[in-house]
Amino acid sequence: MASTLHHQIVIVGGGAAGITVAAELQRHDHTDELDIAIVEPSEVHYYQPAFTLVGAGEYSLKKTRRSEAHLIPSNVSWIKDAASGFEPEANTVLLAGGARLTYDFLVVCPGLKLNWDGIKGLKESVGRGGVCSNYSPDTVEYTWECIQHLQRGANALFTQPAMPIKCPGAPQKIAYLTADFLKRSGIRHSCNVRFLTQTPAIFGVPFYAKELVKIAAAHGIDVHYNTNLIEIDAAGKTATFEIVGGDKKGEKLSLPYDMLHVTPPQAAPDFLKNSPLANAAGFTDVHANSLQHVKYSNVFGLGDAASTANSKTAAAVRKQAPVVVRNILHLIHGTKVEEAYDGYASCPLTTAYGKCLTAEFIYGGKPTPTLPLLNPGKEHRTHWFIKKSGLPLMYWNYMLKGFEAFPGHNTKFQPPEG
Repeated sequence: MASTLHHQIVIVGGGAAGITVAAELQRHDHTDELDIAIVEPSEVHYYQPAFTLVGAGEYSLKKTRRSEAHLIPSNVSWIKDAASGFEPEANTVLLAGGARLTYDFLVVCPGLKLNWDGIKGLKESVGRGGVCSNYSPDTVEYTWECIQHLQRGANALFTQPAMPIKCPGAPQKIAYLTADFLKRSGIRHSCNVRFLTQTPAIFGVPFYAKELVKIAAAHGIDVHYNTNLIEIDAAGKTATFEIVGGDKKGEKLSLPYDMLHVTPPQAAPDFLKNSPLANAAGFTDVHANSLQHVKYSNVFGLGDAASTANSKTAAAVRKQAPVVVRNILHLIHGTKVEEAYDGYASCPLTTAYGKCLTAEFIYGGKPTPTLPLLNPGKEHRTHWFIKKSGLPLMYWNYMLKGFEAFPGHNTKFQPPEG
């Protein structure tokens, strides 16, 4: 018979969301009475927002990596196993090792699964032959190798699948940096750089999209909308796309490549998708503002696998975690939960070496910059340094340590006309 363990608060996922929630709970727990456990099989934790910089040769992969054991807060139990299912009616998490884990409160934040099988030929070709991806620590360093080996007349393709994906700006960031690298190498005008996105716009927030269209054009990047990668012919170095919208919907487009940066399709993990906690799309079905499950009041969800309609970024987690923590404490003390999360997300878009446009917004696509005086609709050198140096320090030494006080985003900001 499988063993059964019990903890007051069980957190499924030891990534940015899980560690932050555990650390914030610890900081609120002045009496050391909370019994918290994290379910996480991986021994390594990555700062994924820096993967774009790793792929562009501006950051080392080693600097993005930490030991999971050193990040889990003191007095928090680490269950080094993977979740395999949920039985919320019995307040139970099923573990891959066969054990059952019961809880009083559950926090679901396992992140997204990269579906390398979702594109024909991708799994077999990624990591060699010019096919690269910044979305995995196993392949991100190869992106930089591919960029450096581009020669005159090269074809460089950058793809983006259907939403949702982690950091929706990441697929185009590396396209900008590659174009800038080719310019600095003196061969930009002889190379073809294309960004092919399944979406109908370059970015989901019109205020920032308007500027990003100009930036792509300034780099000479040929942008294809409603264009989804469906197959890679590694031997022939050809990528096949399907047009998913417009007058040419259903048509196929085949393009040769010397470098093909692929963003794999992404989805919630199967153990969540197939559970009673998931909505029809497979994500933890939570209230958009309280992050409390719509059916099970002692369950909360945040991070990439939550059903909230925000952009999937670490910055969103930073704003979500305090809401989850306060609401668990409200339930413990018999007080009313708060509906305090407004959909905030931030996406620092690296538009060239030394330049960055930081898109910050809440539900409805309303721009809400933290530094409105810097003209948030434009790229800045200051934001590059914040992206490269400031944000990693904040992540490791502040956010994952459970500190909650951050500069507020300006919800009253009004974009200039024109």
